[in-house]
This record gives sequence, C-alpha cells and structure tokens, in this order.
Amino acid sequence: MRPISNLSIFFLILMVMSCAEKQEQLNIEVYETSEGGNKLTKLTEFASTEQVSTITLNPEKKYQTITGFGGAFTESSAYLLNKLSKENRAKIIEAYFGETGAKYSLTRTHMNSCDFSLSNYSYTPVEGDKELEHFSIQEDKEDLIPFIKDAMKASKEGFKIFASPWTAAPWMKDNNNYVGGKLLPEYYDTWALFFSKYVDAYKAEGINIWGFTVENEPLGNGNNWESMHFTPDEMTNFVQHYLGPKLEADGKGDLKILGYDQNREHLKEWVDSQYKNEETSKYFDGTAIHWYASTFHYFPEELQYAHNKAPDKYLIQSEACVDAEVPVWKDDAWYWKKEATDWGWDWAPEEDKHLHPKYAPVNRYARDIIGCLNNWVDGWVDWNMVLDTQGGPNWFKNWCIAPVIVDPDKDEVYFTPLYYTMTHFSKFIRPEAEVIDVKKTDDDLMVSAAKNTDGSIAIVVFNEGKEAKSFTLSLNNMSKQIRISPQAIQTIIIPTN
Repeated sequence: MRPISNLSIFFLILMVMSCAEKQEQLNIEVYETSEGGNKLTKLTEFASTEQVSTITLNPEKKYQTITGFGGAFTESSAYLLNKLSKENRAKIIEAYFGETGAKYSLTRTHMNSCDFSLSNYSYTPVEGDKELEHFSIQEDKEDLIPFIKDAMKASKEGFKIFASPWTAAPWMKDNNNYVGGKLLPEYYDTWALFFSKYVDAYKAEGINIWGFTVENEPLGNGNNWESMHFTPDEMTNFVQHYLGPKLEADGKGDLKILGYDQNREHLKEWVDSQYKNEETSKYFDGTAIHWYASTFHYFPEELQYAHNKAPDKYLIQSEACVDAEVPVWKDDAWYWKKEATDWGWDWAPEEDKHLHPKYAPVNRYARDIIGCLNNWVDGWVDWNMVLDTQGGPNWFKNWCIAPVIVDPDKDEVYFTPLYYTMTHFSKFIRPEAEVIDVKKTDDDLMVSAAKNTDGSIAIVVFNEGKEAKSFTLSLNNMSKQIRISPQAIQTIIIPTN
C-alpha cells in the first residue's frame, strides 16, 4: 500500500470541510416586497453588504398558536366587486383567497350596517319586536353574502369568519338613533337573541360563523357613524348573563366571543373586567383590538398585560386601515413614503399628538403585524378588502385605504403595496402555526418567525431603513447569509426537511 502524502491529506481535509460547509447551508426560499419595486419577488442571489448581523431561530421555545390573517367582508367591498367585470371580480377574490394569492384564513364582517355600508339598515326593523319574528338578513343577499360564498369557493383550506355589530336597531337604544347611545336593559335578552338568529340565518345560506366580537368600538367613534356604547363592566354583564347563556342554551356554545374590540391604549381596563374571576371569564374566549391609537406604536406593554391576564384566551387584532386618507392611485412609491396622516393628526388631544405623526402606510402595516406577533397576538385582520378611488363607498364619507383599489367605471384594479405586505404574513404563516423564539443583533431590523404544522418555518424580516442590510440566518448549526433591500419586507421559508 502506498503511503498517503501530506498534500493528499491536505486536499482530503479541504474536501471534508467543503462538504461540511455545504451540509451547513440552510435550504431557504426568500420573497421580497420593496420600495425599489419587488412585489413578493422570489430572490436567489444575495450580494453581501459590509456589515453582517445575525438572526438566530430557536424553534424549541414556542409562544402563541396562530389563528389566522385576513380582512373584512363589508357591504362596500362587496358592492364594488359586483360592479366590476366577472374577470376582475374573480381576479380579486383569487388574490385574497386562492392558492396563488394571499390565502386569507381569518375574516370579519359586520352585523347590521356600518360606515362602510351604502346606508343605515338593521335586520330587525320592526319596532317592539322583542322576539325578532321579523328578523331578516335580506339586505346582505345582493352583495355581501355572494362575496363571502365566492371567497369560500376560492379558498382551498377555508377560513374562519367572525361578525361584529356596530349598533342595534334604534328602537332598542336609549337615544333611538343609529349613532351613539346605549342598549336599553329591557332589550338585553332581545339583543342576545339577535346573535343567535344571525348564526342561523347565515347557516341557512351555507355560511358558518366562527364567532363574534360583542360590539365594534364600544367607547364610541365621536358620534360620527353607527355605534353603541358599553363600559367594560356593562359588556361583561351582557356577556356573562345574556349573550353567553343564550348561545349555550341554543346549542351554540362553541361560538367564540371576543370582548372589547377597540384601541389598545384602554386594553387593561377591559381585560380586568372580562377576566375578573371565573364567573366573568366563563363566556369570553378572547379579546379583540384595533390599532388606531397610534400610527407607529403597537403598545407591547398592554398586549403583554392582556396575555398574562388570560394566557389561554385569544388576542386578535380585528381591524386596521390607513384611515382619513383618499387612496393614491397606481403610485406604489407613495405607500412607502411618510406622507400619510391618520385621524389623530388633526383630531387627537394635544397630549396624544406625538402618537400620530406622518407615517408610511407599508411601514405601519409591517411594523404593527410583527410587533403584534412578538407580543402574543394570534390573529391580525385588516379592514375593507376593496375600496374605490375615493376611499369608499361610505355613507358618512369616512374615506379610508384598502389593499386593493378599484375604479368600477373603468373596470380597473390596483393592487397596492399594502396587499403584498399582508400576503407576506397570510400566505406563509398558516393557522395553527406556532410563533417561535428569535434573537437578532441588529436593532434596526424587525423580525418574527413561526413554525407551521407541516414543519416549515416562516420568518418575516422588515427593514424600514434607507440602506440595504445583510444578516446570517441561523438554525441548528446551519446558516445562510441573506441581503434585504432598503425599505423592504421579506418572508423567508425554511421548507420541511
């Protein structure tokens, strides 16, 4: 046998090291949306920058289980879809619910009318009808229900839908008006029956309701559009003694009941009431929240407090949109610029003005969703899926922006960068995924990660800065260096081994 030379040993070591390096490379897929023009673009080449940070995944440390991501079925969106060509209508529904699109998994709709309805209406128009013998969802059958049913057809895995009332019919309220006022105690039983009848009526249409929020924005909305006021204890009383027992008695005890349903800055006082003791907690399955208290601050302390108060309950972001703005048409760059203002820019009390600066719409969505995921929120639901170039229709002229904007007169559709931002989460982080622990060394990057039930891991990285950044993604002694563009959001998929 010939002896092995030192040179041969050297090359053998190099080969072993090379193989080891290959084995240690993470197998990944990277999708990026950026101010520079990427729209869920699949990336394969990553030119490095000078400074490289690290993002380390620890799948063994798990947090909340994901309920889903999605948007709201409103009469306004449904009405607009019906004004488009069949091709564009189908294109939008596929984009939100189909396998090639965002695959929305958690959705919301309104009971009775809301501001994003064409007019004020109620399912219970007959005054004094305490037994709701004249209850009817006829108003929903032309636009809203066909939208939901077509979305169901497009969705391979299906989606959950929860419903929210903005107000009871005026005749049940102390001010006899759609706007403001409180539910009269003599109609508490009737209002609980309303929820039960709604479930039956929608089931008869082939639509199963997953749950409810008790009342949209119980603190009110400045008496502008449909609303009905509750204090925390009044809502807890209604759920504990009326709504919960009624649904249970009607064999609907599996329906989810979410309390509160307004801005996060008041979250503590509401969860304190809901989860005061075993009796008050019994029928509450979780808490719903909105983001309108700030354009940039996601209130992590309040979210942590709500989780710790009821760690086994849902914590779902139930509504968000860039409000008080008319959509900018086919100008992607605008959605990345700090030009948008919200209601608080003009109307917030002076002590709260600092919470409402101009802020880029894409940044607002990405920052809030990642911030929520990193603070126990298990579901994140956008507001209208489709609006027109005015930001409506809206009977109160409360204009807002949706991820998809349409011009029904010209039969044109614009998928804004907000659509792609939502898709970075909804398409890749699926229901029942578990949020996992992430450590990072670059404070300027926002990162969240979740492990799906099929074993794949989805990591979402947000770079709000004006410079590209490189980082090494590490998992179980394997790694991969990745570059993220300036002003960009990435979803990185580590497939099932």
